[in-house]
Amino acid sequence: MFITMILALVLTPLVKMLAFKIGAVDNPNARRINTKPMPSAGGLAIFIAFAISMLFGFPEIKLYEVTGPIILGAAIVVATGLIDDIWEIKPWQKTLGIVLAALEAYFIAGIQMDSISIPFIGKWELGWLSLPITLIWILALTNAVNLIDGLDGLAAGVSIIGLTTIGIISFFFLLPDASLVTTIIIFTLVAAIMGFFPYNFYPATIYLGDTGALFLGYMISIISMTGLKNATFISIMTPMLILGVPITDTVYAMIRRKFNNQKISSADKMHLHHRLLSLGFTHRGAVLTIYALALVFSFIALLMNYASTPAMILLIICTVIGLELFIELIGLVGENRQPLMTVLKFLGNRSYRQNILHPDKKDAKEETKPDTTPPSAQEADTDKKTVANEAPAQKKTQITAEEDQPTITDAPSEDQEKNKK
Repeated sequence: MFITMILALVLTPLVKMLAFKIGAVDNPNARRINTKPMPSAGGLAIFIAFAISMLFGFPEIKLYEVTGPIILGAAIVVATGLIDDIWEIKPWQKTLGIVLAALEAYFIAGIQMDSISIPFIGKWELGWLSLPITLIWILALTNAVNLIDGLDGLAAGVSIIGLTTIGIISFFFLLPDASLVTTIIIFTLVAAIMGFFPYNFYPATIYLGDTGALFLGYMISIISMTGLKNATFISIMTPMLILGVPITDTVYAMIRRKFNNQKISSADKMHLHHRLLSLGFTHRGAVLTIYALALVFSFIALLMNYASTPAMILLIICTVIGLELFIELIGLVGENRQPLMTVLKFLGNRSYRQNILHPDKKDAKEETKPDTTPPSAQEADTDKKTVANEAPAQKKTQITAEEDQPTITDAPSEDQEKNKK
């Protein structure tokens, strides 16, 4: 694993030079954060380091026999992402590449869901639904990680946190035969990401690109399904909680675009990291905040594996309520779409509640209220102008009257003349 990390550390600068030569570059535009051309396709270094370790490392347990088919499916996804980084293909073309990789994982690697055990209901054999559910699972998690790749080091850091949590759960809770191989695969992939991470954290010198984001999402979906052949409720909820940040961002992006009458595949600047930046977070602060959210989800996933079924269900309900409250506060769906906040305001604000329950009384109070409304600003301005115009006119009239008034000199009386004499 240490050799894997060093290998990724050495390969990343070489991939950076290759990206400029083949045109895998992110140029600045209205949607992107970068202000200068940045080399993309950095995930190629992670894939090469991981593939070498899986195929040529751990010869004692013949790991290549298990990981060979997985590497083949990952190669299809990496090729799809690399083509997109160079030529920017359409969403349906990218989806087609992921579906091909998912079909390879189902039919060749043998990674699939056969049954699901639901609490209080029992075991449910999927039958022919096994294939579509497996494809949906891989597509959903792959695109979720791809959508969150919008800031320096974001997707890589969230993947490290999520994979480490899955590795811990795999080591302690899966059967011994499955846990050894799965744990080695997980932490080897973590080592490969950590070798690339110093170049990708803010300020980044190279991006994951779709090459890396699709690869990480695909590998997380494949690894999370290792113990899902006979899936239980907790084995399904655990990876969904661990990847709570990208999954939440994806789900609310779909809801937001539906409300705004946009295509689900259309791009916007309302993702979780965009909202944090618009609220005044710095680039590094937004990334660290999302890391903290990912850690919270990971701790909840760990607690679920120790909790009883009723406690687990209560934990999920509380998590969903807290998450919805956070989403509404940052306005991820829209600043005017806050159903939970509206309910809390209805319960906690008496006047708001009375206005909602009795709108007629509110209208009646407004009608009976005495008219103490001051004159409008326009009327006040008109009165001021009238007074201002009248004042000089009155002053002028007064001065004119004073000027027109004749000067009268009083003649001295007879008594005054006698006194003078």
